[in-house]
Amino acid sequence: MKKILLALMLAAGTASAEDVLHLYNWNNYIAPETVKNFEKSCKCRVVQDYYGAMEEMLAKLAAGAKGYDVVIPTGFAIPPMVKQNLLQPLDKAKLPNAKNENPAFMNAAFDQGNKYSLPYAFSTTLVGYNDKKIKELGIDPTSWAIIFDPAVLAKIKGKVTVLDDSREVFAAALMYNGFSANSTNPDEWKKAQETIIKAKPFWAAFNGQSYIKELTLGNIWVAHGYSSDMFQANIDAKAAKRAFGVAYGLQKEGNTLSVDNMVVLKTAPRPDLAAKFIDFMLDGKNAAELTNMIGTGTPNAAAAQFVKPEMKQNSAVFPSAEQMKKLQQLTALEGKQLRDLGRLWTQVKTAK
Repeated sequence: MKKILLALMLAAGTASAEDVLHLYNWNNYIAPETVKNFEKSCKCRVVQDYYGAMEEMLAKLAAGAKGYDVVIPTGFAIPPMVKQNLLQPLDKAKLPNAKNENPAFMNAAFDQGNKYSLPYAFSTTLVGYNDKKIKELGIDPTSWAIIFDPAVLAKIKGKVTVLDDSREVFAAALMYNGFSANSTNPDEWKKAQETIIKAKPFWAAFNGQSYIKELTLGNIWVAHGYSSDMFQANIDAKAAKRAFGVAYGLQKEGNTLSVDNMVVLKTAPRPDLAAKFIDFMLDGKNAAELTNMIGTGTPNAAAAQFVKPEMKQNSAVFPSAEQMKKLQQLTALEGKQLRDLGRLWTQVKTAK
């Protein structure tokens, strides 16, 4: 009998040790409660690793990083992942909740037919700010001038951060100068670079990791970042009973829209758990939880009935039809264009 019990204990222990889903995701992009609910539903454990920029994630996987099951890339990162043979096609038979997706977010140019990806959430890239300080200084936060115009920056020198992400920083500078966020015109890229280099001495740092905390503590007053992060920063400021709030909104020159997607890596140790996770996140209630707790927009039509009314009224999370016209999704850069942007970015980083 003892041998039978020991065998059963070892078997149970082995199953528990193997039932682990490895998720590689953006920072702050899933609620802890959602992770716990999934672990309970699948009787597994979720191990998460995080990145702060698409370049960081792509470079890590291209260098051979393995062990991840599900990754959440922004749309423009999917074509290079497919080209590098990093992804496996989704088994739609295991994803019945895919029917909940809003058709407007399906069949995107970066993955026609959704062979490899299904939409997870969307966010806008914008400016978050200390509402008290910016009001006191009389600065207009609705223009990208707040992070690019030296005359404005002189009032907030050392209190501004921008994302450590070449695509997003160049996209903002391009839109500030009246160009498309996806421009690859060398002259327009040069103009955007000049704008960035002139503004850089006024910035505290390139920061894609900790700007939520820095805003909440009041160490910085203006941050270029994602709408969901600004949502979290405002919640944290309220919880800490700060004398200020973290406000955020779209810029009049236009903003980028990031539609993030769930994909399964070809080297995924547990594609079965990956499918369970994706289907779990496509459930309307779970997708709405992502919006209500993290502050993302949802591409899930079945989630709408569960999204809090105050979230639906937040135009930075759910832009109006008019505002949507000014939002641009970044497209993939490859080859010479990618190398040219990398060279311009290096010059920005090394400029004094």
